Amino acid sequence: MQTEALTGGFANPPIDSAAGFRAALNAMARPGKIETVSGGTAPAPVSTAAAVLLLTLCDAETPLYLAPGVDSPAMRDWVAFHIGAPLVKAEEAQFALGDWAALSPLERFRIGNAEYPDRSATLIVEMPDLSNNGAVLSGPGIETTAQLSLPEVEIFRTNRALFPLGLDFYFCAGKRLAALPRSTKVEAA
Repeated sequence: MQTEALTGGFANPPIDSAAGFRAALNAMARPGKIETVSGGTAPAPVSTAAAVLLLTLCDAETPLYLAPGVDSPAMRDWVAFHIGAPLVKAEEAQFALGDWAALSPLERFRIGNAEYPDRSATLIVEMPDLSNNGAVLSGPGIETTAQLSLPEVEIFRTNRALFPLGLDFYFCAGKRLAALPRSTKVEAA
């Protein structure tokens, strides 16, 4: 195991994980709201925000898919040491991490079923930048509308049409994160 894998976890796990969880919940409850997090550092090129989400939301019973670009020996060791999550194929993942191109095609991820719509995947998408412009969001958790810089629009429209099935998304850039639940309506600006 590389020494890089031994660093980057939460310095104060109870406090840091509670702050990470609150940020993850706030982002998912208020689509388009950008949260700033700190406390976790994974091997490059994984962002601080993505590391915090992994440390907060994943554990030894959470199947995780690492897409090309983030799947490296150092990242595998980091996940094994800090989280213990089993690394699986995209089709078996509960959480997936990667940039937009590496996570595609999205059809391979689980969207749940009629009895268990919660048995779907949450994708943690690494973005070059994250801002409150671009696609127009509306729906639960948004008073009127919100905007978020998304990699595209049509795939999120298709995803929403599957509701209550579908995928949920976190978008990460540096220390910033935002979320897009499957219930959010997405339109081009």
